[in-house]
Amino acid sequence: MTGTSPSNSRLTGVVVATALPYYEHASAPAGLAVDLDRYAEHCKWLVDNGCHGVGPNGSLGEYSSLTDEERRTVARTAIEAVGGAGTVVVGVHGAGSHQARHWAEAAAEDGADGVLCLPPTMYRANRGEVLAHFEAVASVGLPVMVYNNPLDTKVDLTPDLLAEVAQIDNVVAVKEFSGDVRRVLEIKERAPGLEVISGADDVVLESLLMGATGWFAGFPNVFPAESALLFELATTGRLEEARALYEPLVAAFRWDSRTEFVQAIKLGMEQVGRYGGRCRPPRGPLTPAQREQVAADMARAVSSLERRSA
Repeated sequence: MTGTSPSNSRLTGVVVATALPYYEHASAPAGLAVDLDRYAEHCKWLVDNGCHGVGPNGSLGEYSSLTDEERRTVARTAIEAVGGAGTVVVGVHGAGSHQARHWAEAAAEDGADGVLCLPPTMYRANRGEVLAHFEAVASVGLPVMVYNNPLDTKVDLTPDLLAEVAQIDNVVAVKEFSGDVRRVLEIKERAPGLEVISGADDVVLESLLMGATGWFAGFPNVFPAESALLFELATTGRLEEARALYEPLVAAFRWDSRTEFVQAIKLGMEQVGRYGGRCRPPRGPLTPAQREQVAADMARAVSSLERRSA
């Protein structure tokens, strides 16, 4: 481990963890088939509206509910749809390093710009196992963004552990989803060569002001142009304008950190005239109370953005 990385491998900017549309089909898993045409249009729309890239096969993309064939095809669809106009960072999460490496090899073959990788899923890996997992994925040669989501994986990539992870060749960034913005500076201190990417929408401004250089995002599926503007304002020192844009959106953004984040973001997409649709199991529909709260939080956000545009 020497910590070297390709010079063009900085996976920064606003990369959208893309939601995945389905259509009803009796023979498909759970009666829902992936709508690849609609998904390709969505990926292109995000980049056309100012986002720097897309991230297929993340948690928001319901990767764990896909067949292997679907998962590969979704990644290829995103790469083809973006067509070099933006970055494509493919989720390669797996229960073991052999699965994650397999998906990284597929991503490399298909032309991805980089990969996003959780620690081993469904297993509380120890320090050595975490390092071995990321070494296997990084050995494929693509730039790797490791993903810290201790709430779901029960593995916390603490700043001191990230200092070791950052020494692995081709590991260039961390998607930080702990919600603790104090970590941004500590990670930068302990692993100065590692890009810190905000992973939680409801602390994105705070993270960017502390030195995060990217946002791997959920709600830009709903508000891509406004999210790209927020990133620009925050990273160019226009704090007053950034706060004015951000504060009315935060109530909606908080859904990105809740259990029902996929359903909430898909509902938000529908409220702005996009297609959201259903989720595959194990995700079920929102309760009436949750739908009402998402609608209210979204209404505040939309009203604020309409006032801005007027």
